[in-house]
Amino acid sequence: MYSLARPFLFALDAEKAHHLGLAAMEAAYRTGMNPLLASKPAPLPTAFCGIAVPNPVGLAAGLDKNAAHVDALAALGFGFVEVGTTTPRAQAGNPKPRMFRLPEHDAIINRLGFNNDGVDALVKNAECAKFGGVLGINIGKNKDTPNERAVDDYLYCLDRVYARASYVTVNISSPNTQGLRDLQEEETLKRFIGTLRERQEKLAAQHGARKPMLLKIAPDLADAELDAIADVLIATGIDGLVATNTTIDRDAVAGHRYANEAGGLSGRPVFTKSTKVLSAMAQRLDGRVPIVGVGGILDGAGAVAKIDAGATLVQIYSGLIYRGPALVAECVEAIRRQREKTSA
Repeated sequence: MYSLARPFLFALDAEKAHHLGLAAMEAAYRTGMNPLLASKPAPLPTAFCGIAVPNPVGLAAGLDKNAAHVDALAALGFGFVEVGTTTPRAQAGNPKPRMFRLPEHDAIINRLGFNNDGVDALVKNAECAKFGGVLGINIGKNKDTPNERAVDDYLYCLDRVYARASYVTVNISSPNTQGLRDLQEEETLKRFIGTLRERQEKLAAQHGARKPMLLKIAPDLADAELDAIADVLIATGIDGLVATNTTIDRDAVAGHRYANEAGGLSGRPVFTKSTKVLSAMAQRLDGRVPIVGVGGILDGAGAVAKIDAGATLVQIYSGLIYRGPALVAECVEAIRRQREKTSA
């Protein structure tokens, strides 16, 4: 069914198609037609940060920024769904156009800029969802909040999403909020994560349940920066890592008419770069911090490659745009075959 809809969607402006695609998935779910979009994979239970995940293939943050389509997206067979990025206050994001498809490269460039309705709207939507599975909530800061006060925005969001989230992802790696990636600097990151960890433990005591906290990093990091981040993750006792966000590198799409558009590049061109960072961090963390692998998964082989590089779970986003919902089950089955092969 998606193969029939894709030419129509790809004829539209990328952001308009994004919203129309979500509306179509929502309509299919509400009318009971979602089995026409995808067949759910058989369970492939996976443990992650103390959470029992039905299968290791999840939806990456960014597709459903306001948790407005949780039930419809979960019905596609994902083992877990991550929504956001959300910020304390609603914000419009960057000027349009701000999303571009590069079909020749199975890629997307976006500079949306954390456009969302604010954390209270997201929580309200999430509370209305029927989905009782694993829900990750990705948090960020408002564009006009200076970095020296950024932690306040993250604390505000953490407080408000904690009760509904299965886990919380701290996003400091989007290239579309000016200066955000500066928070990945070692000493800044140590203070930042340390403050959030203190609040996490207070919230755990208050709610009687400890929710894992993950950090999402960029793929555009040098070895010394990876060393520093690994040290901080271990020292602060953070629960998990998401590797990686989109890239600002354009080498893989040089010459394309959109290559010079500002924003993060996702899809196939980021796969090698993100998997290299994933592998490098897996080696540095040596099993002490579990990893979610994301970036450029377009088929089952890509999902397996992330697992082989050291990921416990994987996420897709751009692959869903290019391949459609059938990609979810394809990735689950590929990982299942890999598990059977290694356990034989």
